Amino acid sequence: MTESLDSARLAAWRAYIEASQRLYTRLEDDLRADSALTFADYHVLVLLSEAPGQRLRMGELASRLIFSPSRLTYQISTMQRRGLVARESCPDDRRGSEAVLTAAGLLALREAAPRHLRSVRTHLMDDLDDAEVACLTRIFERLGRRLRADRDESPAHPDN
Repeated sequence: MTESLDSARLAAWRAYIEASQRLYTRLEDDLRADSALTFADYHVLVLLSEAPGQRLRMGELASRLIFSPSRLTYQISTMQRRGLVARESCPDDRRGSEAVLTAAGLLALREAAPRHLRSVRTHLMDDLDDAEVACLTRIFERLGRRLRADRDESPAHPDN
């Protein structure tokens, strides 16, 4: 019984990885063609746009993106040179720094978002088979439930 469960889980995991890799590649290509943003750029801009004051501490940003500190430093430096984000000292911690969304970054996000969402729908419908869509849907539903539960458990932000 355990063996069949493990092989079913392994098959589902493999299907998820293969489908998500194909989807990621196509979405990355579409995003770059339409807006010159990479997936990493897009995710940083989305997270900053949703953050209070459109700024996040570098450590918080790294944990949300699952980036190593050195990878995040490189990403932010690249985006900073392009004017999409700025890096500022934290007012309450002089040793830390925050990534801040710039007007140019917000504009780039607003221009890319509708095309990116349309691209996601297109590739989900056209490039993945029914089993892959079902697998990704289950994963995203579980992730959404977990994120909502985490948000509900976290203390309310004082500005809200």
